[in-house]
Amino acid sequence: MPENDYYKILGVPKDADGKTIKRAYRKLAMELHPDHNDSPEAEEQFKKAAEAYEVLSNDEKRAIYDRYGAEGLKGSGASPGFRDLDDIFSHLGDIFGFGGLGDMFGRGGGRRSGPARGEHLRIDVEIEFQEAVFGTSRTIEVPRSERCPSCEGSGAATGSQAVTCRTCQGHGQVNLSQGFFSIATTCPKCQGRGSVIENPCRECSGNGRIVRKREVTVKVPAGVDNGSRLRLRAEGEAGRHGGPPGD
Repeated sequence: MPENDYYKILGVPKDADGKTIKRAYRKLAMELHPDHNDSPEAEEQFKKAAEAYEVLSNDEKRAIYDRYGAEGLKGSGASPGFRDLDDIFSHLGDIFGFGGLGDMFGRGGGRRSGPARGEHLRIDVEIEFQEAVFGTSRTIEVPRSERCPSCEGSGAATGSQAVTCRTCQGHGQVNLSQGFFSIATTCPKCQGRGSVIENPCRECSGNGRIVRKREVTVKVPAGVDNGSRLRLRAEGEAGRHGGPPGD
């Protein structure tokens, strides 16, 4: 199995819809969870399944992956990755509801998601020796998510707006009681935003962002060396929920 063939990892066809992908991941996560499966390969397979779901459940990342493959995700700065198992558990609330696997095994939590800064992008560029000595400029093509021009990033169709989530009353969290314990966890309805879009924008399907390729001109100063980094501010991914763009 190719290491980064996310469709084969989840066992779904390339035209699978969101529900099919979610169902396949839920099944795999339960089978491979390290607390249920003690085989040496289970934890690594569990991480790969989480990585595959992170990409295929995100319209923007899936579009980049379908078009450019795993290398395209790396080039756009959208490459998936988790620090550890607890980092994976924190992303499972919308799959299992009310804290999901995290609460089942004593991990997890919830918080309201406000405006978030867009992801930074990294593009590697090779230049000739003389260009490094005397300086140059390069125009590079960058696939990135941008604020949807139709809804201006709100995710709601023209003439409508997001409404307060009735499940959590706008708090972004709900309390799950288990015996004497009460656990605050991310609201499964709004995923912590505190609001829901009842009439989504058709152009971005309610996401507020669309994937586009943009040409960016980079001025390379004289005297750069291998590994030099040039930061272009606000040229990265568009922010979520009104947040600023990345670099």
